[in-house]
Amino acid sequence: MHTPVVVDDTVSRVENTAEQAGAPVYLDAASAAPLHPVARQALLAALDDGWADPDRLYAAGRRAQQLRDAATATVAQCLGVRPDELTFLPSGTAAVHAAVLGGLAGRARAGKTLVHSAIEHSAVLHAAARHGDAREVGVDRLGRLDLDAWDAGVRQPGTALASLISASHEAGTLQPVAAAAQMCADAGVPLHVDAAQSLGRSAVPPGWSLLSASARKWGGPAGVGLLVVRKGTRWLSPYPGDDLHRPGPQGPLNLPGVIAAAASLRAVLGEAQAEEKRLFRETEKIRERVKETVPDVEIVGDPVGRLPHLVTFSCLYVDGEALLHALDRQGFAVSSGSSCTASTLRPSHVLEAMGVLSHGNVRVSLHRGTTSTDVDRFLAVLPGVVARIRQEAGM
Repeated sequence: MHTPVVVDDTVSRVENTAEQAGAPVYLDAASAAPLHPVARQALLAALDDGWADPDRLYAAGRRAQQLRDAATATVAQCLGVRPDELTFLPSGTAAVHAAVLGGLAGRARAGKTLVHSAIEHSAVLHAAARHGDAREVGVDRLGRLDLDAWDAGVRQPGTALASLISASHEAGTLQPVAAAAQMCADAGVPLHVDAAQSLGRSAVPPGWSLLSASARKWGGPAGVGLLVVRKGTRWLSPYPGDDLHRPGPQGPLNLPGVIAAAASLRAVLGEAQAEEKRLFRETEKIRERVKETVPDVEIVGDPVGRLPHLVTFSCLYVDGEALLHALDRQGFAVSSGSSCTASTLRPSHVLEAMGVLSHGNVRVSLHRGTTSTDVDRFLAVLPGVVARIRQEAGM
């Protein structure tokens, strides 16, 4: 650990200069990416042309049905799955709940235990808590799944389903999905992959039985989640309804949102290779500069095998809530605390599972509109903000 720095008048001068430098900078794309221009165009067009009920037989309904089928075919092609394996739901959280609860219901004869990693999104943990029988598998200090423990877990008698996030939503570490999927296949246990953070940014390894994602993570509109149930996977709807073997939307389908989500997914996948290189350079710069300019800081997650757009670091002697508000006052929107418990700013269960500093943490996540200038502005302001909070705390 470095020795805490002494704060002087230069802190205020740096902050005031940065505050006047430009417009607010949004750096929380891991929560919700700004709407992609293609999504905006498709959404506006669909509001005029896709507002009717697609299950009706009159002309406007048939037109809506055509748009729904086209959107479904587009997303299915992007994912490399069959259109009849794909269902749209009201959110990524709803898709996770449907995957986990429906997967467990479909495998009730095999057992009732859900095996999941210790760093799953809260949606999985809440579903596991409701189900009441879960087995947690730990991760290492980089946030990577313990494959030996995973193998032992899925082989336990009574295991009905396994759930694994494709990439850590807090630390950015890519998970060994392919290896975990093979272990599940060997044990005869279906695997659900939560691909919310990786879909649209990096390829999801094969071998899964169920996959869930959220459109707002890749630049689509809010209110659209997707669930894929591969053919041959036993799945029963956990919701009231006549069709026990189809997830089905909970309420009317947000058809304009679905159309915009499909258009934007195709667009971001076309940009993914170039964006991956660009964003990786920017987050690598953040990792290096934060370590150089902020004393007593810990950069978490795998430095190489990680999402290209996300970096998390924790600052000793700093309150996370105070840091979030101070950065917000300087015009920077970042996440602090666990991304899935941000409203309460509780310490991140993900960082705690990794065994790293879980207080005073900042998650910075970039998007297609983030510029190198935005990143440089953030890096210029951050050291002074941290130093001032430590000074006010008497450090």
